[in-house]
Amino acid sequence: MRTYSKSVIALVMVFVLCLLSACGNNQASTKETSKSNATVTIKHAMGETKVPQKPKRIVVLTNEGTEALLSMGIKPVGAVQSWLGNPWYDHIKDKMKGVQNVGTEMEPSLEKIAALKPDLIIGNKVRQEKTYDQLNAIAPTVFADQLSGDWKKNLMLYAKAVNKEDKGKQVIQDFDKHVETVKKQLGDQVNKKVSIVRFTGSDARIYHKDSFSGVILDQLGFARPKSQDVNDLAELNVTKERIPAMDGDVLFYFSYETGDGKATTMEKEWVNDPLFKKLNVSKEGNVHKVSEAIWNTAGGVIAANKMLDDINKIMVNK
Repeated sequence: MRTYSKSVIALVMVFVLCLLSACGNNQASTKETSKSNATVTIKHAMGETKVPQKPKRIVVLTNEGTEALLSMGIKPVGAVQSWLGNPWYDHIKDKMKGVQNVGTEMEPSLEKIAALKPDLIIGNKVRQEKTYDQLNAIAPTVFADQLSGDWKKNLMLYAKAVNKEDKGKQVIQDFDKHVETVKKQLGDQVNKKVSIVRFTGSDARIYHKDSFSGVILDQLGFARPKSQDVNDLAELNVTKERIPAMDGDVLFYFSYETGDGKATTMEKEWVNDPLFKKLNVSKEGNVHKVSEAIWNTAGGVIAANKMLDDINKIMVNK
């Protein structure tokens, strides 16, 4: 029988342990790779799409979608620019440092999106239906169906797509609690009729219940003037003969000023019109200019919470 030195036996044992360790590491690596490649199927406006279970590089193509992600603690690698701001709204710009601007909601840049190598793209059928196939060729793409004033439905779709449904529900629950707090502080003031008016560089508009601000006012329990108590977005291109339809107990207005001064000129022309000054709401001093970004164009949960703060500041903490 052969005998082996202790040193040889020790070397053999070390070799075996190394093999076992390598095998274990390979198995762990395989499991980790399997986890990172895991997908979930999301039903959305364009059908069904398999998306990464834990997406890490998300591009978002609507402003309300950007706010939804930020509210869930997710910073996208790319996003469409805000309707106002350079390139982000003031109320989110601190959260958007390092995020790449990929164009506008109406014309996102496919080249810029592809360069970011996203693993998930979030968009909207209303805005980007024509480019869906091209976007989906870049990365799995999920589209919401509508861009109405009710942002909660879209937020929950996005939450599901990024595997944060519980967080999405919490965001909505926190907002609903905020609504109830403000509503309690308003007291009997929720019985007032609230009018919403918007000025752009080319027209004046009276906003109805399905607008972003209209949905929030409705959740608070506010009444609306009869002509505004309608389940659609707005009455567009109104003439000055329609100024009486703007009357109410409280009037909030905002202007879509892009920097050329046209919306500001339109606003001044209308609010200084003798017919506007004859409104009861004007005589009572209850006309308030508010932020276009917060009350209208941002359209997401962060703006919604800030709108509640505005109402509380204007109507409660006067």
